[in-house]
Parts: sequence; structure tokens; C-alpha cells
Amino acid sequence: MKRFFAILDRIGSVGALVAAIAAPCCFPVFAAVGAAVGLGGLGRFEGPVLYAFQGFVLLSLVGFLGAFRRQKRIGPLALGLASVASIFFALHFEFSSLALYAGLAGLLVTAAWNYFGSSPASFHESASPILRSVITCPHCAHASEETMPTDTCRFFYDCPACGARLRPKDGDCCVFCSYGSVKCPSKQTGASCCG
Repeated sequence: MKRFFAILDRIGSVGALVAAIAAPCCFPVFAAVGAAVGLGGLGRFEGPVLYAFQGFVLLSLVGFLGAFRRQKRIGPLALGLASVASIFFALHFEFSSLALYAGLAGLLVTAAWNYFGSSPASFHESASPILRSVITCPHCAHASEETMPTDTCRFFYDCPACGARLRPKDGDCCVFCSYGSVKCPSKQTGASCCG
């Protein structure tokens, strides 16, 4: 399921492209391509196809927001938002073929940017994780650099300054994910969490 959400922007962008090819009323440049690949018969269903197109555009938007949440890069998000806005403005306020084509191109470029511009650790489990993390005690603010284990999670941590026993916050697998400067190796590589 996690992998599905990681590719949501690509599913939405490619789906929008296929729906655009099947809708020659709004995308006349694609009419010949649509007829050549067998989508010409969908021309009589342009209304539902345009709804599907808009659905795929919204799916792309959800994927772009998810990619921003994971990667923290504003460039692809800004391009994705501008592309979606361009498409919906052209479809609902003032029709413009140029705005539709530019918006569709922007969706595809953003999906490629998110995929090819992502950090290696997010798509390749063989990437070496960072093993040092600074744990900051929420009780006394003492910070201590620790080495993270690669084969197990550290569920408890005793603060060397105040003696407080730290446990993971709800939703986190270990104390490094809750209080560390770097998430645990399992989270960094996308492997199954701690065992």
C-alpha cells in the first residue's frame, strides 16, 4: 500500500494523458494518436472521459502532495499545483487549449521530476543508511549522539542527564524515530520496520 502512494502522481499523470488522448474535443492534437491506438471510439463518451481526465488530474495532485511530504521539495509541488490550476481554469472558467496542453505537460514533467529527482534511499533499499542520530530528551532538552542498531529497534532510552526513560511516540517504531535527528535505518531504507 505504501508503494502505491509513492507512485500515485505517476498513475494520475499517465491516466490524465490517456484520458486526454481519448477526448479529441478538448485535445484535438491528440485526436490522430487516439484514433491510431484505438481510443477513437471513446469520442462519443467525451463527457465521462473528461470527468475521468479530471479525476486523474486530482489523483496526480494527491500524489504531488504526498511526494512533497516525503521529499520536502517545493519545486515539483509548485509546478504540479500550477499545472492542476491551469487545467481546471481552462476547463471550468475560460477554455484555452494552450492552458490544457501546458497543464498536462506540467503534470508529466512533475511526475518525472518527483521520480528521477528523489533521493536514492527512497527508491533503492540498498542505499546505506545513516547510523548516527542525536537523541534530544523532551524532559530536559539534553542532546546525545548515539549509534543506531541496524538489526533491531531501540524501544527504550534512558536520558544520561535527567534519567528519564524515553519510549517511542504513538506511530513511531523506536526512540530514534521519535526523538532522534535521523530516523532509524529501517525507515531510511524503506525496509520492514524493526523486525
